[in-house]
Amino acid sequence: MSVKNPLGEKISQLRQSREMSQEELAKASNNDVELIDKLENGALVPSLTPLFNIARALGVRLGTFLDDAPQNGPVLVKSGKSKHVVRFSGKCSNCKESSLEFNSLAADKQDRHMEPFIIDVHPQKGEHPLSSHEGEEFIYVLEGEIEILYGKETYNLEAGDSIYYDSVVPHDLHAVDEDARIMAVVYTPY
Repeated sequence: MSVKNPLGEKISQLRQSREMSQEELAKASNNDVELIDKLENGALVPSLTPLFNIARALGVRLGTFLDDAPQNGPVLVKSGKSKHVVRFSGKCSNCKESSLEFNSLAADKQDRHMEPFIIDVHPQKGEHPLSSHEGEEFIYVLEGEIEILYGKETYNLEAGDSIYYDSVVPHDLHAVDEDARIMAVVYTPY
C-alpha cells in the first residue's frame, strides 16, 4: 500500500524557515535534489539514513519531523498505539512501499534526547546495504525474527532478545522471513 509521506511538509517548512533552497539542503545533507523534491512532495517513502542527514543539515533532531504539539511534562501512549506513525523504506532510495512503520512513543515530548519507537518490520527482498549515523540504538524484539548486520557481524534476534549498539558502525536491521515487531530507542546527538 502506497501512503503519502507526511514528513515532506515538515521538511519543506523547516527548509523554508531557514531560507534554504532545495539545492542547498541537498548539498548540506549529502543527498540529491531529486530526493529532497520527492520527499517534500510526499511522493517517496524515505529511507532513514537520508532523514538523519537532512535533520542534521537543518539543525534539528530527527524527532522534529515527528513532533506535533510538544509538551513539557510526561507523554503517555496507551497500549503502544501512537497517533504518530511514520513509514520508511529501509535503504531503498526510490521505494513507494514501506518496509518499516515507526510508531513514535514520544513525539509530543519536548526537548527529548531519545527517540523511542515500536517498529513494524516487513521483509524486504534483495540486498541489505549498511548505513551509519552518529548515536546509539537499543533494539528489543517483541514479535518475529530480525537480522542485524553490524559491521562484519550478523546477529539473529527472536522475541525477547535485545541488542544495544553504536550506530556509527555501519548496520542494517531487517525482518528475516515474516513480519516482526520491535521496540527501538534511538539516540542521536544534534
